[in-house]
Amino acid sequence: MQMEQKNSRYARTAVSRRADTAGAYRDFEATELYCPRCKRAVPVRKRLLLVLPEGDKYEYLCSLCSATVGTKIDRQKNNDSLIV
Repeated sequence: MQMEQKNSRYARTAVSRRADTAGAYRDFEATELYCPRCKRAVPVRKRLLLVLPEGDKYEYLCSLCSATVGTKIDRQKNNDSLIV
């Protein structure tokens, strides 16, 4: 009986740890990406491109030549609404 309780407690702890670490890596921010124009990995700047119903769309720009090297949609839910 005590062994079952220890195993049950351990299982719940292991599951909660996995859930915590999964949430920690949910959203990445790029600091360097490959630029096809510069032909190497370069630091990038993030610029808001569009505000969409499903999230904000960002564009990553090469900090050396300003070429677009990637995009990202940030799907964090904001309950902000704009009434015009």
